[in-house]
Amino acid sequence: QVQLVESGGGLVQSGGSLRLSCAASGSIFSRYNMGWYRQAPGKQRELVARITRGGITNYADSVKGRFTISRDNAKNTVALQMNSLKPEDTAVYYCNADLVLSEYWGQGIQVTVSS
Repeated sequence: QVQLVESGGGLVQSGGSLRLSCAASGSIFSRYNMGWYRQAPGKQRELVARITRGGITNYADSVKGRFTISRDNAKNTVALQMNSLKPEDTAVYYCNADLVLSEYWGQGIQVTVSS
């Protein structure tokens, strides 16, 4: 079992930055691949960025060059640095942990980018 708690969301103007953090507890964090997903109103949840337990990252095309995912296994945290934010980045952002057949989600945190 893994418990995930997101923090750092909020309201920001277009072009601004936010840093999301996800704190994990309950299991061996370093074994898990970690990711950030988002869901905008009326849209399906989509992958934003993912970092494997080995540190390999991948990003949605829409955020490449603007967002950076990182993890700190000593602190059991994963972060998403979001720069040059756009109104279309507005969504609820979810932290995700996956390992083979197990998958866990945080409760989600709102990010709103005003134009």
